[in-house]
Amino acid sequence: MKIPKIKGIIDRRILINYQVDADVLARFLPRPFKPKLVKGKGIAGICLIRLKDIRPKGLPKQIGISSENGAHRIAVEWEENGKLMEGVYIPRRDTSSKINALVGGRVFPGIHHYAQFTVNEWEGNYEVGFKSDDDTSLNIKANKTNTWNSESVFEDMECVSEFFENGDIGYSPGKGKYDGLQLKVNKWKVALLNVESVQSSFFENETVFPKGSVKFDNALLMTDIEHEWVSLNSLQP
Repeated sequence: MKIPKIKGIIDRRILINYQVDADVLARFLPRPFKPKLVKGKGIAGICLIRLKDIRPKGLPKQIGISSENGAHRIAVEWEENGKLMEGVYIPRRDTSSKINALVGGRVFPGIHHYAQFTVNEWEGNYEVGFKSDDDTSLNIKANKTNTWNSESVFEDMECVSEFFENGDIGYSPGKGKYDGLQLKVNKWKVALLNVESVQSSFFENETVFPKGSVKFDNALLMTDIEHEWVSLNSLQP
């Protein structure tokens, strides 16, 4: 699936990151993906992203659309033409946009579930949640901080920032293949979030992720980032 380059603004992006037992992720991931490990742990999470002025590159921002979105992501590696690649596998996407929910998986990559989002932001505090049409839900309360989580598998914020900056390619399930997008930003700058509470029905589903196999690791914040989405060739299983 190929689409024109899409341009816009990442108004706010929260990356909620978990460390997950490698064998659990390996069983969950489809071929050809394998977990990308940090100190023996897989890395997975949710991206909560508010996009604005989204439109095909070259068109005026006045015609762009805005939306709240959630993407469940797993850091992966795979071989392509004999080369080891890295990026993220995105098993599901949720959106506040009925347009995105309607055309996702057909006009652009990834089936999008329509969801109701609640957002409250003030003075470095963030309360974001959603509940989708199939009752998948997420809620997070967080605030900006400079204190690093000593139980993280990453050494510091610079390490985790580099990890995700390098994983700019994402693949979503399509019809008999995986549809790819690459995120290109004009600057990469993250801030650290202290998470007061987080609930994810996806990662708390013990039929997929057995109790004790998932542990919160860190959360990052990006704001006001110009970006482009670039369509990639589909990846075969």
